[in-house]
Amino acid sequence: MKDPVIEAKAITKTLGRGAGEVQALRGIDLSLRRGELTLLMGPSGSGKTTLLLILGCMLAPSSGEVMVCGAPTSQADKEGLAKIRRDHIGFVFQSYHLFPTLTAVQNVQLALDIRSERRRKARERSRQALKMVGLEQKTNALPLELSGGEQQRVAIARAIVANPSVVLADEPTAALDGSNGKTIMRILATIAHEQQSAVLVVTHDPRVLPFADRIIQIEDGRLVDERSGERERVRMPRSAAFGAD
Repeated sequence: MKDPVIEAKAITKTLGRGAGEVQALRGIDLSLRRGELTLLMGPSGSGKTTLLLILGCMLAPSSGEVMVCGAPTSQADKEGLAKIRRDHIGFVFQSYHLFPTLTAVQNVQLALDIRSERRRKARERSRQALKMVGLEQKTNALPLELSGGEQQRVAIARAIVANPSVVLADEPTAALDGSNGKTIMRILATIAHEQQSAVLVVTHDPRVLPFADRIIQIEDGRLVDERSGERERVRMPRSAAFGAD
């Protein structure tokens, strides 16, 4: 079994104070490994997104430890956590977070610009990332010229352009219809199985179940069930998998 890319040990998180205090996470133990697409499922308010933000070093736990590629994060300062995110983690969000005045390739390239990648090389890598998600013909399109599914694919290209060890996706199919949602999940599965990243998808969408290697259920801040997935094993040309919207 491969060593975990991210490992959470006894994670707790308390939100709010006084009468408004909420125990969002209660003793979470979780490992994410390369080559696996893991679903984290649960009802609203169960702690899914809070856990994702902690795993992604965007939110500190109240107690417990997160290890990223074997290194503990609890002693890292703000700059150290930012470096961990740059070096190892790609994020995909439900609302895409694209800059409306930038083209698709420019939006993707932002992820390399913050890493001080040389501009010519960054542009080429960004084009390759867009090609991987089936948008090689839309590199110069603005977000408003793209469908919702295409915008989400740009967001995924931006998340993977720096070859992260782990991709954390928060409800990536929630705003999409069934066809586009399936396209997004095929892309994320490809990233896990062919690029050998660890992929975690936070979702309450049962349509994504066929793509999972592992399914984890969270309720009231606790992991209550874990089972193997029955991921879709359909093999198809990349153009067929990623090209239709």
